[in-house]
Amino acid sequence: MKDFFRRKNIVFSLKRYGVDCLGAMAQGLFCSLLIGTIIKTLGQQTGIDYLVTVGTYAAGMAGPAMAISIGFALQAPPLVLFSLAAVGGAANELGGAGGPLAVLIIAILAAECGKVVSKETKVDILVTPFVTIFTGVALSSLLAPAIGAAASSVGRLIMWATDLQPFLMGIIVSVLVGIALTLPISSAAICAALSLTGLAGGAAVAGCCANMIGFAAMSFKENRWGGLISQGLGTSMLQMGNIVKNPKIWIPPIIASAVTGPLATCVFKLQMNGTPVSSGMGTCGLVGQIGVYSGWLADIAAGSKTSITAMDWFGLIMVSFFLPAVISLAAGNFLRHIGWIKENDLKLD
Repeated sequence: MKDFFRRKNIVFSLKRYGVDCLGAMAQGLFCSLLIGTIIKTLGQQTGIDYLVTVGTYAAGMAGPAMAISIGFALQAPPLVLFSLAAVGGAANELGGAGGPLAVLIIAILAAECGKVVSKETKVDILVTPFVTIFTGVALSSLLAPAIGAAASSVGRLIMWATDLQPFLMGIIVSVLVGIALTLPISSAAICAALSLTGLAGGAAVAGCCANMIGFAAMSFKENRWGGLISQGLGTSMLQMGNIVKNPKIWIPPIIASAVTGPLATCVFKLQMNGTPVSSGMGTCGLVGQIGVYSGWLADIAAGSKTSITAMDWFGLIMVSFFLPAVISLAAGNFLRHIGWIKENDLKLD
């Protein structure tokens, strides 16, 4: 059996399912729902109907895009990979608000089942797609509603707790999501799976920005403008190698997230009511900020918000850029002074 699984490239590991697949799913979300939302928002603001149409089509393909991305991470054969489009569509639709988590689980199961039968018969062109799609859609019917409901319940619990205790939960959500963003897992996929929006979404945005802008600012001495852009608009995950060598370099961004999280929830009342995946993106391509802005527009359209105020913009800029940079720089300089951070500890290869 071990030899068979090895031949089929089926590896039961936390890294493959919990890291590789989760990260790939986030990319699938970005290339469908997220970019579609951005294009649609741009079209609505400029009055260009074609952009709205393009964005709507892109966002509608979230399920298939996530499933195919997961199959790619699992190194699925072509017939399995392409068949996952139908599986992702079914799982995402039947999973409701918790659709991304349903897609993650069911796409993995369907892909591995498809890999088991792939190229085992002379009619592979029929057998492999049939097994992959039949298994995936059947599992979607049986499991997706429950998985989606469970994920939504956890997300609602976090959001309810944040509304009830904005200071404490602001710290917890900001720190944990910020840490997830820097680790080789996907904070965006986690936020999407939990449908994390509202004040909790705002705290998540704060935590992600604290890590990205924090590392970019405090490592400017070593990495200059290239490092500022790659970390500030790319990802703080670039520092993981340095964190492994010296975990103390993570202290300043974590402090920044612990400060900006409750400020976002208690002072600026920053809510992320755009697509949930935006909550876990921070300043990556300014997706977090675009998500907040699109949420403002949605709230205005729904009548729950009258207009976008100067305080809204001030809070977003302070939480996303200014405070993470200032706090991380100050804390980083102190740690350099006492010898916890040494020369080139933050230098990127």
